[in-house]
Amino acid sequence: MPPAWSAPSRVSERRSRPAPVLHYAVPMKTFEDLFAELQDKAVTRPAGSGTVDELDRGVHFIGKKLVEEAAETWMACEHESDAAACEEISQLLYHTQVMMLAKGYTLEDVYRYL
Repeated sequence: MPPAWSAPSRVSERRSRPAPVLHYAVPMKTFEDLFAELQDKAVTRPAGSGTVDELDRGVHFIGKKLVEEAAETWMACEHESDAAACEEISQLLYHTQVMMLAKGYTLEDVYRYL
């Protein structure tokens, strides 16, 4: 039985698929911007920061958050709106970056494998 979805094999097929329309109420943040913001929080340790709390709880806790967010991303992509799926993806990226900080990894450490 063929898979329910397969990657488009030609550029023209990819272009024919409509992109999700998302509207942003605030300026967009890049992956690099987020990492810089999280690095700053790791150093300055502002009171009440969820990032600081997560870093203090360690790799095991962060790993469980990654698994949780990955599952929520999958379910949102399968059953929810594009906006909901993108929000879950953003949370997955956030927790991935927190894990990177907990392990002492830089963006360059990860980019070398892309």
